[in-house]
Amino acid sequence: MIRHLSLALCLLISLPVNAQAVNAQTIGFTFTDHTGKKLTLSDYKGKWVLINFWATWCPPCLKEIPDLVSLYESRKQDVMIIGVAMDYRDPKTVLKFVKSLSISYPIVLGDRKIAAQIGPVSMLPTTYLFNPDGKPAAYKVGLISREDLEEFMRTDSRDSKDARSDRTPNRKDR
Repeated sequence: MIRHLSLALCLLISLPVNAQAVNAQTIGFTFTDHTGKKLTLSDYKGKWVLINFWATWCPPCLKEIPDLVSLYESRKQDVMIIGVAMDYRDPKTVLKFVKSLSISYPIVLGDRKIAAQIGPVSMLPTTYLFNPDGKPAAYKVGLISREDLEEFMRTDSRDSKDARSDRTPNRKDR
């Protein structure tokens, strides 16, 4: 199962890890951002990768973008954010929003084919989070905050470290 942020925060929805739910687990993704740059999951090994599906007409999407920009700007060394604009008529409209919201992370002009590389996008916003090993960590349908994301990454990193240390025999036990 993909991990939960925490029951108290009710942030991320648990999903079974399978090819249908999260295709990027086994095949990765290849996007081209609005500047023509290719983006793949493997390019960001060692970083948390957040894929955020959004639309210009979606109030919760627009509300969460400042938090995503803030997270990206302050944690570029260990977090990559890719915004995927969905359900638009004119790319120029999307790019005007990107400029007006000072979005500094890469933006992909998305469609169903792009979304299918990651997993279901039944509503907007939808966010997928991959851990630094490139494995699906969580996903959320609905509004997400920087605070909740950072708490999840802290907790998940600590749990992963604990799991690794549990597998490592203690020298005193030998």
